[in-house]
Amino acid sequence: MFWIGQTLILLGFIFQICNLIIDIRFILYKKNSITEGKTHNHFLDFLILGMVCLFCVVYLIIFFKQIQSVWVGILLFAGACFVTTVLLWIYTLTKGIRDSAFSISKTLIGIVEARDPNLNGHSLHVQELALLIYKYLPAGMHKGISAENLKYAALFHDVGKLGIPEAILNKPGSLNGEEWEQMRHHPEISVKILKPLSSFDYIRNWILYHHERMDGKGYLKIPKEQIPIAARIISVADTYSAITMARSYKPGRSYEEAIAIIKDVAGSQLDKEVVDVFCSIPKDEVEGCAVN
Repeated sequence: MFWIGQTLILLGFIFQICNLIIDIRFILYKKNSITEGKTHNHFLDFLILGMVCLFCVVYLIIFFKQIQSVWVGILLFAGACFVTTVLLWIYTLTKGIRDSAFSISKTLIGIVEARDPNLNGHSLHVQELALLIYKYLPAGMHKGISAENLKYAALFHDVGKLGIPEAILNKPGSLNGEEWEQMRHHPEISVKILKPLSSFDYIRNWILYHHERMDGKGYLKIPKEQIPIAARIISVADTYSAITMARSYKPGRSYEEAIAIIKDVAGSQLDKEVVDVFCSIPKDEVEGCAVN
């Protein structure tokens, strides 16, 4: 009976080590979510992590001190199983909520783009391109940016076009001065639409400044130093997508033509360092982000 108890305690300890790994993965998973920098309860995260570590130590002490009976072993093993079940349930629930939120977000973008046939699939295209650029960025440029935050910012970069009249969005020819002035406000409208969602506070400027230029001649005339790296990434992705997508008023251009145009405006319109990264990505990967 003694060895049964010892075996159960050892198994319980192994489960607690698994719990420790699950908890660390969960903390990292939350860190990479859209709520980064806003709603994370770091104290609670590390309190749970500390408790799991304490459990591991207690299990080891009981095992080596041999201060137990078979019932203690059963109790400790059952406790470890319970903690594992709770952590896995929380992890699964959180992931499900996050996946559902993204599905709802894609539906909303679909509604936005339904108003403008020329935008069909554009937002998802920009999102895929932005994440591809992020993947190839030097490690030093990742600071302050998570893939999850960038995914949402790129997806919602044009949501402000909900506030632009359909007559302007669907105009087959070039926009006149007054129409362009209205169109130039769509990043600001995007921010207003997303304002009630506090979890978007962290990425709001990424969306607001995605039409700013390195020479300070963008929509809001923001100087280069104030444009977040993430906004520069979205800008490059948006530019490539706009060039290569076919519109009612123009045919889509080839990968080679788009790269030539992007290189030509690097340093003036687009961030040169981000452009260099984008142009270094294999052609097949870039074209693999094509609109479905």
